[in-house]
Amino acid sequence: MKMPAILLPLAILLLLAPPAMSADTDWWNKEWTARKSLTIDTGKTGVEIAEPAGTSLVLVRLHQGNFNFALAKENGADLRFVAEDGKTVLDHQIEKWDALMNEAFVWVKVPEIKGGAQTKFWLYSGVEGEKIEEGGDPKAAYDAETVLAYHFATGTPADATKNANNASSGGTMFEGALIGPGMRLLGNTAIKIPASESFKWTEGQPMTLSAWVKVTAPGDEGVLFQWSDGPNQLEVGAAKGIPYVEIRNASGTTRTPSGDPLPTNAWKHLAVVANATTTTLYVDGKEYGKIDVGIPALTTEAVLGANKDGRGGLVGELDEFEISRADRGAGWAKFAFVSQAGGEPASKLIVPGEDEGSGGGGGHSKMLEHVSLFGDIAKNMMFDGWMAVGLCVIMMAIGWTVAASKFVTLGKIEKGNEQFQKLWRTLASDLTAMDMDDPEAAKSFGGGLGKKALRLLKNSPLYHVYHVGVSEIDHRLGKGKNKGQGLSARSIQALRAALDASIVHEQHRLNKGIVYLTISIAGGPYVGLLGTVVGVMITFAIIAKSGNVDVNSIAPGIASALLATTVGLLVAIPALFMYSFLSTRIKEVIGTMQVFIDEFVAKVAEFYPPPGEGGMSVPIRQIRTPEEAMRDEVEAVDEEIATGERR
Repeated sequence: MKMPAILLPLAILLLLAPPAMSADTDWWNKEWTARKSLTIDTGKTGVEIAEPAGTSLVLVRLHQGNFNFALAKENGADLRFVAEDGKTVLDHQIEKWDALMNEAFVWVKVPEIKGGAQTKFWLYSGVEGEKIEEGGDPKAAYDAETVLAYHFATGTPADATKNANNASSGGTMFEGALIGPGMRLLGNTAIKIPASESFKWTEGQPMTLSAWVKVTAPGDEGVLFQWSDGPNQLEVGAAKGIPYVEIRNASGTTRTPSGDPLPTNAWKHLAVVANATTTTLYVDGKEYGKIDVGIPALTTEAVLGANKDGRGGLVGELDEFEISRADRGAGWAKFAFVSQAGGEPASKLIVPGEDEGSGGGGGHSKMLEHVSLFGDIAKNMMFDGWMAVGLCVIMMAIGWTVAASKFVTLGKIEKGNEQFQKLWRTLASDLTAMDMDDPEAAKSFGGGLGKKALRLLKNSPLYHVYHVGVSEIDHRLGKGKNKGQGLSARSIQALRAALDASIVHEQHRLNKGIVYLTISIAGGPYVGLLGTVVGVMITFAIIAKSGNVDVNSIAPGIASALLATTVGLLVAIPALFMYSFLSTRIKEVIGTMQVFIDEFVAKVAEFYPPPGEGGMSVPIRQIRTPEEAMRDEVEAVDEEIATGERR
């Protein structure tokens, strides 16, 4: 019982321990109980970008390792991004929020990202309350210069800016692109972008076009984007895997020089940055080619994924297509590539700080965050999984109840044995003191014990064994009246047999109910595994039936199925520890009883000798069992052989 008493407070402290308090006092809003800093480092300690990126839309990737999803609202509505001054709220747009898988993509508009410097802002979350509206207008995350932006969340792309330059036709959307969903390009996928007041260009007007592209089958043309208006045309693509920008105007056609082709089945960032006189193509933030011509006047419909005839298009995948009416520059191209690509460079460029709790006491612990994930996983668990979990919970309840009862019982036994051994040491020198004419007096060691001490002795197995021995002596000597007759060797041997039998009864009493712990140890993992196997089997059957094979359709079912095995192990592991601890203590109690029996029998042989032995104790050999006698003989022979007396 001492072990659980020590561990329970420690577990509670670990669970409820709040995070380190912030040394800063400029908390934006006390209703938000948690925050963390995000530092954009374009200096030597991060990712060196010498040129400024200006006002940029920063992709903040949130996952279990850098954000506490358990504290935030289920849809991320309580997220707020605040500038370093602690007052200015930054516009943001959530592209994806998955509280089950602990993954989110959030676009944040950060003003003035300088080259070779650090820019810091704050992420706030954890509003206490039932409901809260999303902060601001998500479309305001894009500045006024951004003409259109497609996240490809639907088959027909919708504009994420305020301009509503939605596509009039679409293609095949799929989950699991570089940043959320993406679009599959089949070579004839013509996504048409209608002309509008915001989607038209005057000659020489600046432009920045950005896209993530994965080429899966290089083709002769490989058109990604084409915008034609009479003699004027802007075309971006990857012919035979070689990226290019081609501009046609009244003076002729100009294409960027050829370089290395794009590797197949790899995401690459293409950026076209143009001003009045030059147009530069960047691949993964590095200049790939440049032509001395600006964007011509364009006012008609454009096509994404093919040419205007719906042919000759790129074969591959597309994600995050954006066009803006500004010369973003080389710094922006490199920053966009590194920050959006993910991986180690992105983690060095955008560095999250430690979690901080507000003075209002809204802190949380990492352990609470992990525990809360089980609630999200359980939402997808099927009926068969719940059956396995229910059976495991029943085994856990029974096993832990038995263990708690045994801890209490062993505690009482320990106190009772201590009380008995104190009395035994005082009586062992005069064994006749326990040979009373009054049975009740014999039970109370001559009537010298009070009720409290007797209650302790009733829980002592040593006292139970002792009382059996006293009863056997009283049965043979008539409660002390015939003490002078003594006990023969056969009587002492019968006395030992009675005491050994009492040990067996005490052992059965001590081990009663322990079988439920062994059932939990052996059965818990198997029951949980059964729930997992059935859950995985059903998950794959559903996937095969629907034909939707992606991580978002598989992961929730697999995670919920594995929860059954987790619960089974949670049943078995504590039961194993408790069983080992209890069985060790029970063996110690039984060993103490065996030692006491040897001592008791020796004292009986000494103080109750048979007539004619003059008070001398009965020789130990007279009260040995046959097994003990055989063992002594074997040891004697071994000793003679060792000393050379027997050959």
